Amino acid sequence: MAQTVSLSASPRQATGKGAARQARFRGRVPAVIYGHGRDTQPLELEAKALEKALQGVEPASTIIDLAVDGKTVKTLIREIQRHPIRPDIIHVDFYEIHATEKVKLKVPVHLVGNPDGVRNAGGVLDQVTREVEIEVLPENIPDRVELDVNALKIGDSLHVRDLSIPNAKILTDAELTIATVVPPRAEEVAAPSPEATTEVAEPELIRKVREGEEEEGEAAAEGGAPAKPEAKGGGGAAPAKVEKTEKAEKPKGGKES
Repeated sequence: MAQTVSLSASPRQATGKGAARQARFRGRVPAVIYGHGRDTQPLELEAKALEKALQGVEPASTIIDLAVDGKTVKTLIREIQRHPIRPDIIHVDFYEIHATEKVKLKVPVHLVGNPDGVRNAGGVLDQVTREVEIEVLPENIPDRVELDVNALKIGDSLHVRDLSIPNAKILTDAELTIATVVPPRAEEVAAPSPEATTEVAEPELIRKVREGEEEEGEAAAEGGAPAKPEAKGGGGAAPAKVEKTEKAEKPKGGKES
């Protein structure tokens, strides 16, 4: 059976975007109520009370006892608008219902169990359809529909025709798939890049041979002793010292002794 929650609302005199923004600024949520030939009536209700009432319930299949000006009517929520960034509710549409008249609404489908194909073959359970539309009296509205998936093997599917909803007419196409078990997804192995598959030869080490090394190599090939490199600059043996002897000068005006 559907859950029932109670809310209080008050008529909203001003309409339009500006009035709606002012209502939200005061912590109120703009709303409307319509249905059964009544004119659409603008309302507003407390934001915190609305959020609290909708916690843990399925809004689309929950009956709302809405009190307006001291009179309570049963309603269903037809639409909830939320802020594009924040989770705040910014507008609600209520639809008045009567106990003796059937209503059309969508109820969520909940899968129950762990499929055989998942337990024993590593398959993946994929839920394709998450809600179905039904026609039902208000007193028989289910809060949700459960579907047992324990027997599903890989490749098996369950459809809308497999659902059983007491005292309700299912309006959704009977052949529509609700859940299926698909084979395990193979792990994708990345193909090696062309750079990785092409072997790059190691570059040959080329070293410039010095002049002395070249002479050593030639001498070693001829069997002789390697020639010593010629000393340059301050390196190697020091040059021999050349002594210079100066002649004694002859005394002026006299004989040599």
